[in-house]
Amino acid sequence: EIDPEVVAEIHSTAVDPRRAARLAERLASASAALDRERFDDARRMVASVVRELPMLAAGHEINGLALYRTGRWRQAAQSLELARQVRPDPALLPVLADCYRAMKRWSDVEAVWRDVKEASPPHEIIAEGRIVAAGALADQGDLKGAIALMDPSQKPPKKVREHHLRQWYVLGDLLDRAGDTMGAVRWFREVASRDVEFADVRDRLRALGR
Repeated sequence: EIDPEVVAEIHSTAVDPRRAARLAERLASASAALDRERFDDARRMVASVVRELPMLAAGHEINGLALYRTGRWRQAAQSLELARQVRPDPALLPVLADCYRAMKRWSDVEAVWRDVKEASPPHEIIAEGRIVAAGALADQGDLKGAIALMDPSQKPPKKVREHHLRQWYVLGDLLDRAGDTMGAVRWFREVASRDVEFADVRDRLRALGR
């Protein structure tokens, strides 16, 4: 099921109520396909929605996310920017930044990261934005800057959640690449102590002799 507000928006925009119902159904099917990782199906299903309702952010969001998951960075960024123009959603910003990172558009990554911070979104969105921004710095050879950007993630949380593990893993990886073995081991251990199956953390510790 899709957001009732989105359904109402479709019905207020489409001329024919029957066509509006059909487009809402297509959007719901595309969303379900995206959730099931059937990305090409999601793009095919949402195509008519994007074409007929170009001012519906939800259509561009689904299209952009499906393109992102299949590595079509430029097209994904275009769709996500269109969605952003219609209805800003901070949750999409880290994905957009990652598209720009993949295209080596470093200034755009920085700009989106600033937008993430200014939006003051939930902690998990800030975390994802920080991970992408740090990764972009590392891609440019600035490991010191990347590690410094990840510094806020070292603050002990009241309750460890998925985004904390993701940040700690990235911090461990950056420290490993920078030659700080002890620092890397520390953060990989923090991850493994909560979830030993997280990514390849066991292999990373094994490779570091721990």
